[in-house]
Amino acid sequence: MTAKTPPHTPRQRIYPDSSLLKERFPTHFAPNWRKRAVVIGIIASLVGLYGFGLTTLDISLQKMIEGIGKFGWIIGVMLPPHPGSLSNAWVFMHGVVETLAMALLGTLGGALLAFPFGFLAAKNVVGNKQVHVLTRRFLDIVRGVDTLIWALIWIGVVGLGPFAGVLAIMTSDFGAFGKLFSEAIESADKKPVEGVLSTGGKKMEAVRFGIVPQILPIIASQVLYYFESNTRSATIIGIVGAGGIGLYLTETIRTLEWQQASFIVVLVLITVAVIDFISSKLRTAIIGAQAR
Repeated sequence: MTAKTPPHTPRQRIYPDSSLLKERFPTHFAPNWRKRAVVIGIIASLVGLYGFGLTTLDISLQKMIEGIGKFGWIIGVMLPPHPGSLSNAWVFMHGVVETLAMALLGTLGGALLAFPFGFLAAKNVVGNKQVHVLTRRFLDIVRGVDTLIWALIWIGVVGLGPFAGVLAIMTSDFGAFGKLFSEAIESADKKPVEGVLSTGGKKMEAVRFGIVPQILPIIASQVLYYFESNTRSATIIGIVGAGGIGLYLTETIRTLEWQQASFIVVLVLITVAVIDFISSKLRTAIIGAQAR
């Protein structure tokens, strides 16, 4: 009788002999020296570029060690954070509120301006290739300029103050939102659009009832995230004279009032943390509503 496998004993899996496979399929097991050379060349180029950057920027280990010591000294003189006086505290709080207003107005303004351009840049909405390409390139140009540069440009146009900061954030976000909105529109499900068209609806009605309900939760989530990010950006552009708390931060650092500077930094960190908490809750609620 043929011996049977004992019960409850796993069968031993038999693997083919690798030497036999190499003999039958030599091309599959032969090393691809071209791919290896390409990978080695890319790694060597990146290492060389990194070394070139260290040399060109005059970065050395000695400077890093000395810089860490100076950084520790600055942290020491910044503690404990103190506004200097009660009047200064109210002034700094007003600067934080001004920064929040700049971020809110700039973010909402950029989103409202980018909304129609998102449809123009979407392939599944605009069939004219020239309009689509020109809109995309226009958004790329606007997005390619940093918010700080836009702040310097708008300061030259409307002067110093928070209005220039609002315009800078609005312009920068306009280019970014236009790209994000167009991608959301292009990734929308086609079935609701086809359903509206099959019942005799027009193209605009298909966009209104087939695409817009799908992308609104995505747009809301993106706007909330950018509002949180723009709160930090508004602090930076305030340094160049666009208003907000950044103006006071620059002044305290310039006059070596380190405790006041650290007080401003703490205010900004608390503000960003609160906004991050609220926006994350809102994004979760939006995603949950979309899932239902």
